[in-house]
Amino acid sequence: MALESLESFWHRKRVFVTGALGFLGSWLVQQLIEWNATVVGLVFDRQPARDAAEARIREQYTAVNGRLEEYECLLRGINEYEIDTVIHLGAQPIVGTANRNPLSTFESNIRGTWNLLEACRQVSTVKRVVVASSDKAYGNQEELPYTEDMPLRGQYPYDVSKSCADLIAHTYYATYGLPVCVTRCGNFFGGRDLNFNRIVPGTIRSVIFNEPPLIRSDGTFVRDYIYVRDVVYAYLELARQMERPEVHGHAFNFSNETRLSVLDLTDRIERLMGRQDLKPQILNEAHAEIKDQYLSSQKAHDMLGWAPRFTVDDALSETIAWYRDYFERQKPSVKG
Repeated sequence: MALESLESFWHRKRVFVTGALGFLGSWLVQQLIEWNATVVGLVFDRQPARDAAEARIREQYTAVNGRLEEYECLLRGINEYEIDTVIHLGAQPIVGTANRNPLSTFESNIRGTWNLLEACRQVSTVKRVVVASSDKAYGNQEELPYTEDMPLRGQYPYDVSKSCADLIAHTYYATYGLPVCVTRCGNFFGGRDLNFNRIVPGTIRSVIFNEPPLIRSDGTFVRDYIYVRDVVYAYLELARQMERPEVHGHAFNFSNETRLSVLDLTDRIERLMGRQDLKPQILNEAHAEIKDQYLSSQKAHDMLGWAPRFTVDDALSETIAWYRDYFERQKPSVKG
């Protein structure tokens, strides 16, 4: 069947986004509003807007205050606003936090997912559900890159929470016919990520302040890194493609298929910022993490016609520019 263009498809769609104030959620909500969708966002911890664009966008969507662990809140938000599309981004996303406190991560990421899917099952207006899993759901595999037909073998708390959420999404499709798809992305980066323990914003901040970047691992861990704006387009394209019933129930990897070690990525950032004289400080403190993880996106290319729009260097250049502007805007408050 012929599909509408991506932008026109989202015109007047009624979209429920969990994690709407998060790093990815803020970019996705912004794009939906620019394309004239009606957005309802689940909001728990309210936090200041990270830039002027995000501040404007927050005035244009409806906030449902609550938590993923609160089933009745989710059911009310989806039912009362007559939602047709649900994009489930909400989660506890930090590996170190999960290692320190696995119970809160399991509550948010596992219970939160079954609560959301059960609420969707009860509301007849819901036509498509996209659930965010992760490359971490695959766990350790003997062969790489990860492909969607590999078993889910999470071992560590965050990884297990994503394996479980992924499987729960599949059971709601297989058992109840809920129109659901799952996304598995690598490590995404971009402006508005203020978790400076992550390698991209942490390295950029260190360089801006003339400090050596800190690397938690030994620097050799290999990952996929994908720009947050590419992830937004991937989610919205997948949801559009769910007009085709044959797409329902599938999981898709989204990656730019550029494999980088932590040291490789740090070097790229320093080169783009003209500061390769700042030698990274290697802490070698990482534990309960998989050493090498990277994805094949062939299935997304073949079934969805998806491809990333940004090279790694172009995406990093945009990201660096965002943080330069962000820290420039912080100066008056720092000086008092």
